Amino acid sequence: MAKTAKLEVVNMVVTTDLKHKLNLETIASKLSNTEYNPEQFPGLVIRIKDPKTSALLFSSGKVVCTGARSIVYAEKSVQKIINFLKKIDIEITVKPKLKVQNFVGSGELNFNLNLNVLAIKLRNSDYEPEQFPGLVYKIKTPFYASFLLFSNGKIVCTGTKNEEEMDKCLEQLVKNLKKIDGGLKRKRKKR
Repeated sequence: MAKTAKLEVVNMVVTTDLKHKLNLETIASKLSNTEYNPEQFPGLVIRIKDPKTSALLFSSGKVVCTGARSIVYAEKSVQKIINFLKKIDIEITVKPKLKVQNFVGSGELNFNLNLNVLAIKLRNSDYEPEQFPGLVYKIKTPFYASFLLFSNGKIVCTGTKNEEEMDKCLEQLVKNLKKIDGGLKRKRKKR
């Protein structure tokens, strides 16, 4: 199961600092791809079409970018933000360093999962089927990660900082699931 189970990065959250104070009201008034409502949230939302991402800009110059599927796309998104700012006469003079805060991956195991059995036998799990159809399972080794497990074998992983961490956490998840008697059900082949 571990060899064929693979997670694909579907989202990453990166942060950076433009090292420049920003007047968010001015930016919102001059750029059409933004939302700014300081009474509800102190950041300005900027949407980027290609690569399809969103970012929060703060008056301190800090940026949180989400939606990229790779660090290359995250870098392109931040560069587009800098280009948008340049068009409205805000010069960013630093080359921002991106820091990955979180990877989100999704994939599928080759087994169906008995979530009721897993909820009883897995420590650090939470399963409330009346509220949400997935089981939340947290692991702390080899790295911290949270998994959403679904009965059809689909999984989502969040909390890791890179693909290597994500893959190692997936391996640990598979080992932990294999130890649970009655937790895994072999998938039937479609005819």
